[in-house]
Amino acid sequence: MQLIVQNLSVSYGKIRALHGLSFTVAQGEIVTIIGANGAGKSTVLRAISRMIPAEAGSTLEFMGENLLHYKTDKVVSRIGISHVPEGRMIFGSLTVGENLTLAAFARKDREAVARDKKWVFDLFPRLEERKHQLAGTMSGGEQQMLAVGRAYISGRKIMLLDEPSMGLAPLLMLDMFAALKEINRTGTTILLVEQNARLALKFAQRGYVLENGRLVLEGAADELLNSPDVRKAYLGA
Repeated sequence: MQLIVQNLSVSYGKIRALHGLSFTVAQGEIVTIIGANGAGKSTVLRAISRMIPAEAGSTLEFMGENLLHYKTDKVVSRIGISHVPEGRMIFGSLTVGENLTLAAFARKDREAVARDKKWVFDLFPRLEERKHQLAGTMSGGEQQMLAVGRAYISGRKIMLLDEPSMGLAPLLMLDMFAALKEINRTGTTILLVEQNARLALKFAQRGYVLENGRLVLEGAADELLNSPDVRKAYLGA
């Protein structure tokens, strides 16, 4: 397995957000974690990328490396885990091109960086059209493209995606998930948390259901999509 999470527990002060989660992600997979608002989905990704501390007894392992030994910047530059956070967190006062260049700050393979940037522009032609535009002046959908493109350039063994459909119009949402499929075809593993359960389960190969900081269901995405419990709780059926 590429990513192994065991007994992951996280607290915010005295409030326990995650209660001993255990799950795996294989290399090249697309895996989704679905759940209601406040279930702890974003916390899972933030713990993996070391943005927040995991409690004693937690295990986070990626390709044989203990992630608990790394700080957030090294998780990206040395381990190859990129994180597209909820809210995108792009640098609005920088241009599109500057955002993408900054994403490669820790990389030494300049020719490969140039190829990756061209690939991102081929995937998202709108970004190339706006490469000299300040990122903060773009639409929400364009900013999401930039956030994904930046993550692809910064480190792409596995991409953690937090609510990539949020705020996107339906057609743009479908375009975004089609682009993510293309990224996965290049060999990048994807771990996605998403409130739009139907969209996430149609996109992923496997899924986990998170409720109140606990994983309560897991299985193949199509099985979860047809599960009466999942349909009743998350699909409006």
